[in-house]
Amino acid sequence: MIKAYRLNQLPIMDDGQEFLLSNFWKAWIAALASLTYSYYISKTIKPGMMRLISFLPIIALFTLLPLTLFPSPHLCGITAFFLTWLANFKLLLFAFDTGPLSSSSPLSLIQYIAQASLPIKVRHSQDNTIMGSSSSVNYALKFLLLVLLLRIYQYRPHLHPQLLLVINCAHLYLTGEILLALFAAPARALLKIDIEPQFNEPYLATSLQDFWGRRWNLMVTSILRPSVYEPVRLVLGAPCAVVATFLVSGLMHELIYYYLTRVRPTWEVSWFFVLHGLCTAVEIVVKRSELGEKWRVNRVVSGVLSIGFVMGTSFWLFFPQIVSNEVDLRVIQEHGIAFQFVKEHVLRYLRE
Repeated sequence: MIKAYRLNQLPIMDDGQEFLLSNFWKAWIAALASLTYSYYISKTIKPGMMRLISFLPIIALFTLLPLTLFPSPHLCGITAFFLTWLANFKLLLFAFDTGPLSSSSPLSLIQYIAQASLPIKVRHSQDNTIMGSSSSVNYALKFLLLVLLLRIYQYRPHLHPQLLLVINCAHLYLTGEILLALFAAPARALLKIDIEPQFNEPYLATSLQDFWGRRWNLMVTSILRPSVYEPVRLVLGAPCAVVATFLVSGLMHELIYYYLTRVRPTWEVSWFFVLHGLCTAVEIVVKRSELGEKWRVNRVVSGVLSIGFVMGTSFWLFFPQIVSNEVDLRVIQEHGIAFQFVKEHVLRYLRE
């Protein structure tokens, strides 16, 4: 298993880590086989309850697989996010012939598996959503910044706790964007498809609605909109749909936190998302009212207030479980293991 090492004494791969890697590959082989089954079974079963029932064993399997990868935060977190959250929600939508797996032109098996298991959304030419994209230079700069943050972590005992939380925020964002981009790149190259960006420079957000709806983790947004927001909006209206969407996101985060910590939920993360759902709903209502027309806040001011609110509430509700259960330390250690592996094996191979 992953041991507690000093940050300046990074370990090489041990038997416990090799065991986790073995479990990781086994989990994903099972996932690929399950998605292959779902692809072919969907051709014989019409959309509806019977197709949903045929998908239930896969959904159950995808919910259990991350449990085999504790305590690795990267292997466990990636599997939980890709399979337990995104793939399961895509299968639920596909059971009723909606969502990204339902296409007017039939998907090939490779296309189906890629879109089901990876954090990608195909950009269609008719899409009107304006989204940014990150160049290779942009990603290189963010990777260098991530390396710098890892170096700063070596001085962790001497850093103020609030500064550490700020660094955690930056670390979470950079790790998330870089990892998702790395997993999306092969799909873009092999399938020759145009993929929407996973993040859209969230630090430039000018409101909570802008941050959560157009900039932060857009893969989650794209799957929660058809599965939660739109059905609830048709029945209860947009404000209630916003809150419901954030509540579902909070519950999924609680599940992922359980995978990462194996500790019973304290529900702080759920309250974080409920709070942001309520505030975002209020923001939308105010913007649409006469008050929103009369009192327009400067974009720079609203941006600072929005990002400040996200970070402040993260310090209060989002990060405590991560810090108290030392998930952040395990993440740093695994980064170090990966860097050392590349240094000792990949770079040595290239030199030879």
